[in-house]
Amino acid sequence: MKIFNSIDQIENIDESIIALGNFDGVHLGHQKLIFRAVRNAKSAGRKSAVFTFSNHPRNYLGKGETVKSILYPNEKARILRELGVDYLYNIEFNEEIMNTDSVAFIDDILIDKMNMKEAVCGFNYRFGKFALGTPEVLMREGIVKGYGIHILEPVKIEGEIVSSTLIRNLIESGEMVRCKKFMGRNYVIGGKVVVGNKLGRTLGFPTSNITVDKNMVTPPNGVYVTICHHNGIDYPSITNVGVKPTIGNYKKNVETHIFNFDSILYNKEIRVEFLEKMRDEAKFDSIDELSKQITKDCILAEAYHKK
Repeated sequence: MKIFNSIDQIENIDESIIALGNFDGVHLGHQKLIFRAVRNAKSAGRKSAVFTFSNHPRNYLGKGETVKSILYPNEKARILRELGVDYLYNIEFNEEIMNTDSVAFIDDILIDKMNMKEAVCGFNYRFGKFALGTPEVLMREGIVKGYGIHILEPVKIEGEIVSSTLIRNLIESGEMVRCKKFMGRNYVIGGKVVVGNKLGRTLGFPTSNITVDKNMVTPPNGVYVTICHHNGIDYPSITNVGVKPTIGNYKKNVETHIFNFDSILYNKEIRVEFLEKMRDEAKFDSIDELSKQITKDCILAEAYHKK
């Protein structure tokens, strides 16, 4: 998959079928759009593409509460590559993009730069200045300019429309099992392992710690059954998200204990996949009580993995 991070980088593009959207969660609704683009491109002997923004337009406009990201950029790119996408246009939403008229957006960017021959978008896709561009505008212009357009209806699961807002709410409430139903995969936090206070190693439960990125949506404080991915291998694990209230005043972080694993992973990249929440984070009266609870948590988590 070839990735373009600015309009200026885009050149020598083959005829393409482009999925249009923010794709901030690449959830099952997004995947439906992308599958259509990839399938149609293969049938037509063309390239499949995804056009999205590297930053959320609402955050750029500064209106309302900050929208936190569901996926890290490298994680999004990895998923899109696995879905068979040929081109990823990961463009910054800026003043120039914001002020581009919707028809000029189609002509100058989608057609001239990206060589679009078909577009695939959701029923509520918006683009161009003042967000006046709609699927109907794409359809009207397509009739005149000779490109195809596919407008897809929302995906519903359990009677609810699959959306990034819904998924953010599920993550923030710790509903990992339901989150998977809408995302089509487990929620993941990734990053480079940092040095912690080493208390876990002292207690016999060494952990690999990841600092929480304030720009990312994260689960509530608590203990979770997880899988830790490192160097192409999946390890059963248990993860605490929180501030370690029993031992002091710490910033929120993610610390993962990998079962039957002795290597130290400082400065190594890991991905932690969340399966299910076990309990809320709690403050204990002593380190001994904390140690006993960790033992119970680990027994339950190992039993979960064995099932």
